[in-house]
Amino acid sequence: MRTPVFTGTCPALVTPFDQNGNINYDAFGRLIDAQIAAGVDAVCVCGTTGESATMSIREHIAAVEYCVKRVDHRVKVIAGTGSNDTSAAVYLTQHAQDSGADAALLVTPYYNKASQTGLVKHYEYIAERTELPLILYNVPSRTGVSFTAETYKILSANPKINGVKEASGNFSLLAHTRFLCGDDFYIWSGNDDQVVPMMALGAKGVISVVSNIAPEVMVKMSHLCLDGSFEAASQLQIQYMDLIDALFCEVNPIPVKAAMNLMGMEAGPLRLPLCDISDKNLAVLRASMERMGLLK
Repeated sequence: MRTPVFTGTCPALVTPFDQNGNINYDAFGRLIDAQIAAGVDAVCVCGTTGESATMSIREHIAAVEYCVKRVDHRVKVIAGTGSNDTSAAVYLTQHAQDSGADAALLVTPYYNKASQTGLVKHYEYIAERTELPLILYNVPSRTGVSFTAETYKILSANPKINGVKEASGNFSLLAHTRFLCGDDFYIWSGNDDQVVPMMALGAKGVISVVSNIAPEVMVKMSHLCLDGSFEAASQLQIQYMDLIDALFCEVNPIPVKAAMNLMGMEAGPLRLPLCDISDKNLAVLRASMERMGLLK
């Protein structure tokens, strides 16, 4: 039986940029260190929250290499290596392996809208060309395509495919996947507002946006679930719903970068086509952060 890449909480790390639009490695290093000090179980670099869609291949490679070296085996490093071009996904995954990452996170090919057969061929092709454990990433609101439970069943037979970051919000899909795949295909929540119910159905943790600003909360929530303390975890999930909602009042990572900048964490600007949060939503976000004690 395979072992899950991690259990608990993995922040989907923001990529800080400086005012010239370059990666701010000093701020990035401080973010990584703060997350590890807060007790996270893994970190994810170059995911959606890290604005990987607007990073060049050279920047992507450099960010993964930097993250692996900065982490220095303190926790697992998961590198986002997905693409709508299978050959590009192979290249990024092979580089992540060479850099020393512990696993790769591969979003479903966006824009192409592959069939289920195409999804199977895409991931099997990548798996044949790497030794890294692969975590699938299902986020149909961004990609226009979703896995079916039957496709998960096929892919779960591949020993290199460790599981999936599920961000579809589809609990029926989750339940059917657990029924078909059993305990040897791991699931992680990709939605901060669904951590507890997903873990109640067998998810192993969360790949979290909220962890960028409140890592201790997400670590506690996920570990309460791992310990079977779902009532206490549920109370924490409910307590932080207002903040979670505020962090998704505009498309991720617009609000979380705004929140980090409010906290003096130097997340820096966004890259076009993402733009600054609206004044109205910034006020909502600030008020929620103040209520939760994140701003004084």
